[in-house]
Amino acid sequence: MKKSFSLVQKLAAFLLLSAMAFPVVALNDDTKPTRKSLTEDQKIIHVLNRLGFGARPGDVERVRAMGIQKYIDQQLNALSIDDAAAEAKVKDLEIFNMSTAEVFAKYPNPGALLRQLEGGRQAQAAAQRRPGDPNMPPANANSEPTPEEQRERREKLQALYREYDLRPANQLVPQIAANRVMRAVYSERQLQEVMVDFWQNHFNVFSGKAAVRWYIPSYERDVLRKNALGNFKDLVVGTAQHPAMLFYLDNFESVSPNAQPAGNNRGGNGRRLQQILRRGGILGGENQMPQRPQQQRPPQQQQQRQRGINENYARELMELHTLGVDGGYTQKDIVEVAKAFTGWTIADARGYRRAAAREITGMENRQVERLQRIAGVPDDLESGQFYFNPRWHDSSAKTVLGQKVDEGGVKDGLKVIDILVKHPSTAKYIAKKLAVKFVSDNPSEGLVKRVAEAFTKSDGDIKTTLRAIFTDKEFFAAENYRAKIKTPFELAVSSIRALGADTQAGPAMLAMLNKLGEVPYGYQAPTGYPDMAEDWVNTGALLERLNFAIAIASNRIPGTRVDLRGFDPKDRTKLLDHAIGNILGGEVSPTTRATLQKQIEQPLPEVKAGNVVDDAADVQNMRGAGQQGARGGGPQARLLAPSGNAEIFKVVSLVLGTPEFQRQ
Repeated sequence: MKKSFSLVQKLAAFLLLSAMAFPVVALNDDTKPTRKSLTEDQKIIHVLNRLGFGARPGDVERVRAMGIQKYIDQQLNALSIDDAAAEAKVKDLEIFNMSTAEVFAKYPNPGALLRQLEGGRQAQAAAQRRPGDPNMPPANANSEPTPEEQRERREKLQALYREYDLRPANQLVPQIAANRVMRAVYSERQLQEVMVDFWQNHFNVFSGKAAVRWYIPSYERDVLRKNALGNFKDLVVGTAQHPAMLFYLDNFESVSPNAQPAGNNRGGNGRRLQQILRRGGILGGENQMPQRPQQQRPPQQQQQRQRGINENYARELMELHTLGVDGGYTQKDIVEVAKAFTGWTIADARGYRRAAAREITGMENRQVERLQRIAGVPDDLESGQFYFNPRWHDSSAKTVLGQKVDEGGVKDGLKVIDILVKHPSTAKYIAKKLAVKFVSDNPSEGLVKRVAEAFTKSDGDIKTTLRAIFTDKEFFAAENYRAKIKTPFELAVSSIRALGADTQAGPAMLAMLNKLGEVPYGYQAPTGYPDMAEDWVNTGALLERLNFAIAIASNRIPGTRVDLRGFDPKDRTKLLDHAIGNILGGEVSPTTRATLQKQIEQPLPEVKAGNVVDDAADVQNMRGAGQQGARGGGPQARLLAPSGNAEIFKVVSLVLGTPEFQRQ
């Protein structure tokens, strides 16, 4: 028996085919018919889409009254904009008002807490173990806990959390994501939020790696947001010295092979020092470098790790943060840069000193403090704070890109950063990434060159560099209007803004972002989330986009509310006109308009409780392996039943699914 397709499946097919019908084209594609210049309103929509996360109701009129150039100037000077509304929305996200040490204390690492509760004395004994001592148990004496022991541990932890008003660590990522979503939705400083998103992916860290999540609130607040429109060198130095990056790329445990513990004049090496520190819980054992897809690190890197020097950060600093993969550096440069950054580390990297108050554990943390003195950690540093350890540093002279680096101590790393940010390859690499972000997936060489010149002449001033883009003839070229596919994060935020919806950006929204394929700080590889159409246009990803459109239009996402009562459902054609006018600024291609008109005449399908789509099995079968969207393994959305007029939310979801809205 032939199976009939539901409306949702038809909508999905419509979205897929429509998106394929509007490919991204290069500016120099002579086969594309020449378009006319943009109208003033089209320029306004273009600016609101590129410098921000799309228009809210009334934004086009506001910018029209202000003038496009004045609006751009205002956005470039973000601190001059009153952002009280956005600040009020995020004020209850407490982790962004805490130091890293306070986050460790309030949201303790459960592994660290358990280790202090049950294993502190064993760790002390292990650290003091002497070869051949018959009274010391073997290192592997502890076997895996039984189910009963695991249950007892959970109960003990829960009791401690209640008694001392602690928070589970799994509440960190939801707050991190909520902060990003609500600021993107409500902030008047739209360009700053776009640049926070850009730099978060450029200087990517992965929240799923061990202790990284505890560091992200400070990383975003004190480095990315603070310098988003500042100077590029400040961003590089800030990220290089921040514990989030130090931990993510393992540089916090990069030690010169000749490093010696404090007070030990009889020798010893970095490898032995790392073993001692791991036993005390200062380094831990979950510090493997996140691998890029289909990428294997060369064998020599593993040999280098055994000698104490870690090359991960050095490689990504040049390949991803500054010069670019074709920037002209060699493997020898990587080794020399890695030497320059030895000793850049973290005090109490996993928050063991602040895992819980002393009265909880009954311990004074003497063992951790003793081991930190061995490692040369100053006593006055809090958990999760950057410091330079001169005992770990490779003090030999280095040569990077043909330039001598012999400043001594922490200045070696700072000198390397200075060399890299001033290199012509860095100017070209950053210019192209920004051109791809704001202009086209295939920016012209002329545009990249002009932007790179602005970057170089301004010594990496981000505002000046962006101004060069926004005043360039290619920024407002008709070929680039609605020419970029929105990333999942951009799509979700722009949908909320376009509908004038209100959101708390709670767990359900986080789950929807996970289904779409882009949760802030959720990309494991150092590259960060991609920004090209080819990475986001595939069957599974587009189905999830349509699912999101249906969910938000029908008020199915808990904590997010849209009021569509202003739409008139009496006449379907007028309803469609109203939706196109409000969401798309009245602009839609004849092909899209005809398809929409045909679809709104179709009867509504039955909606099964608990599913976004009415036939989840068919959608699952359509998901392609290796797609960028709809990544599994994350939180699942528990959606509400649809609410509101069914005819209205059907039309609105269709318009949100059009190529015109999927593009910016």
